[in-house]
Amino acid sequence: MDVRYKICGGIPLQGEVTVSGSKNAALPLIAATLLITEEETVFTNVPDIRDVRSMINILEFLGADVTFEAGTLRISARDIKNRPLPGDLVSRFRASILLLGPLLARFGVVSMAYPGGCVLGKRSIDAHIAVFEQLGARNMSTEDTLHLQGTLTPTHITLPEFSVTATENAILAASILPGETRIDLAACEPHVQDLCRFLVKRGVTIAGTGSHVLCVRGVPSLFSSSPHRIIPDDLEIGVMVAAALTTRGTIVLQDVCKEHLVSFLEVVRRIGGQFSYDENTKKLRVDGAESRLKSVHIKTNIFPGFPTDLLPPMGVVLTQALGVTRLFERLYEGRMAYLYELEKMGAHVEFLNVHQALIIGPTELRGRIVASNDIRAGAAMVVAGLTADGETVITDVQYIERGYDRLHEKLQKLGANIERQEGESQGKNRNIRPVPLILRS
Repeated sequence: MDVRYKICGGIPLQGEVTVSGSKNAALPLIAATLLITEEETVFTNVPDIRDVRSMINILEFLGADVTFEAGTLRISARDIKNRPLPGDLVSRFRASILLLGPLLARFGVVSMAYPGGCVLGKRSIDAHIAVFEQLGARNMSTEDTLHLQGTLTPTHITLPEFSVTATENAILAASILPGETRIDLAACEPHVQDLCRFLVKRGVTIAGTGSHVLCVRGVPSLFSSSPHRIIPDDLEIGVMVAAALTTRGTIVLQDVCKEHLVSFLEVVRRIGGQFSYDENTKKLRVDGAESRLKSVHIKTNIFPGFPTDLLPPMGVVLTQALGVTRLFERLYEGRMAYLYELEKMGAHVEFLNVHQALIIGPTELRGRIVASNDIRAGAAMVVAGLTADGETVITDVQYIERGYDRLHEKLQKLGANIERQEGESQGKNRNIRPVPLILRS
């Protein structure tokens, strides 16, 4: 099925909308239910997105009893069977790798096809293998299959990099190991912290939540607790803020945790964006009409630094800013590919290498047919379409819908002229150009 968005841009967004739950928090939490062998686990504020549905499909394949309705997800994993996970299930999204930790810790062996997901350049699984080898597993993987086996024991783990999913896998595995596991160089993103809070409520002792050193004392079995509410999606918030700024609109976002967006909002302030936050109501008000955008230098970094997933929508904002902006993407060599789509719409972009680019603004964007190259690039194209003069058609919307819950409906509520269209698949967009690799001697 070919899904597209058709957008008639130039309309200032106006109104109030509630943010959905976080994709990046929901997926490791769903994986964690494989460790709970007795009671049902209940989550609320769960986003109804493709990646969540894909994770549910895998749990049902393993034998879990799952119901998902109106943002409430109920999972019973008491009777699951440890089966090899085939490519047609795990190749759809990268986060399927989060199943390694729970299955290996619970059964002593795990086998699965290599996970898929967005094409953002080489995304090694070496950090995950390093975690499990330090816990005592043997890596028996082949070119086609991830295969780990062995009895895990608590130990001192040092991650080779600040990998979010490898940190989450380490936490998940350690949660049912008797004794203490120390994790050094742990990632501390908000969704990692949410996973820690969930596990603590179910009997696991975790010290250092929110830091780069975690000490996890596992328990033989996790016990039931009250429903766990998924944290709001900071990446959806970033997209909405970007759209308000570029369309010169005024919007109010409900259910916002400002502390999850410290670096992003600081950049918004530095470029001249006007916003206010009410700590009591958790509402963020963005006033694009009063904002006077100017250029800035941005470097992505691990939390609490500027998030890589918000660089694409911020790049669109900076096409409307006065001056020369320098973007420095530290993590993924494929992240800058969306800038080619922006060039089609009239943006003035200069590529320095696969990690750095300049945006010279302001420039008037014009509606074009553009591609959604990955989840976050697709959201950036939505912001560009809302900003542009004329009609924009965004292809490959299935990427966007992997990570954003009813994004087009929320934008319609804010007054955007955006329409979701379904039709027969016409194959991949062949006009996407890769970011050029500049080699240095």
